[in-house]
Amino acid sequence: MAGRKTGPGMSLVEQHYETEDLHPIDIVESLAEHHDWDFDRIADDQIAMAVEGQWRTYSVTLAWSHYDETLRLVMTFDMEPPAHRVPALHAVLNAANDKCWTGAFTHWAQQNLLVYRYALVLSGGALAGPEQIDRMLTTAFLNCERFYPAFQLATWGEEAPEAAIQVAIAEAYGRA
Repeated sequence: MAGRKTGPGMSLVEQHYETEDLHPIDIVESLAEHHDWDFDRIADDQIAMAVEGQWRTYSVTLAWSHYDETLRLVMTFDMEPPAHRVPALHAVLNAANDKCWTGAFTHWAQQNLLVYRYALVLSGGALAGPEQIDRMLTTAFLNCERFYPAFQLATWGEEAPEAAIQVAIAEAYGRA
């Protein structure tokens, strides 16, 4: 997901932007175009995208808040666990969150969604560059891909949370 380098130390996205007045959502829109993701610029301060993964298509929304100078990312996917497996899902969510240094998972039961949330605070006039926003998106995507099988095993595979999370923790060795 990281941008291709096209000039001395510059990614393709960075070459389009030479101004410090660039809105963070403009950068996100350019990244979406670069990665060929479906997107909709909902408002000046908000964009929604669909990002295809190995396990599913994720819905991604990024919104800029001038009030608290924060770029918020919400990546969601459907998750409607059987009622008796909700405690197991929550246990796996807690274990996954212990492994995430940035962002966190939560379950929005009323909407039947699993959510990965991340906020980039840019207070004091700090600016986010394309590489930083691309990393934010990449981290969210990789965490959803990494932990999705564990969530499925805990809810539908009826695995114990400790066993389910091992799928995401186990490192792959060797080459395919």
